[in-house]
Amino acid sequence: MADKDRERMLSDRGDGGTFASKVLTVMASLPVGGMLLALAGFTLFVTVVGLAIATPLFIIFSPILLPAALVVGIAVTGFLTSGAFGLTALSALSWVIRYTRQTRLSISEPMDYTKRRMLDVAGYLGQKTKAAGHQIQSRAGPPEGKAQEVRI
Repeated sequence: MADKDRERMLSDRGDGGTFASKVLTVMASLPVGGMLLALAGFTLFVTVVGLAIATPLFIIFSPILLPAALVVGIAVTGFLTSGAFGLTALSALSWVIRYTRQTRLSISEPMDYTKRRMLDVAGYLGQKTKAAGHQIQSRAGPPEGKAQEVRI
């Protein structure tokens, strides 16, 4: 049973390499990983020493540093907010300009159709009004007294 597991582990080549190439890869990456670990430790050490040296200065100058940091923080927040509002305004203005250009180009066809339709309706209403006027005149007959012809 153990032999089958060992054979399966040795024959399993997940990344397509042999067992020897995997060992060489690990051996080559150990010095790089060790150097990076040493660099991280050195950085931590320097940070702790720098904080130990700077802490008394921070305590002594805190009445000056705290308001100064607050003023700088508020100023930076103001500038960032101003920039965000400016970008928002520019994007909104750009959207409005693009929308009006597209609307102006696409509104001419429906506007022409609406004009033609209104002219057709006005002509139709004029004909209906004329017909209704003639029908009322024919029912009422000529006016008593003088006979007048009405032209419409």
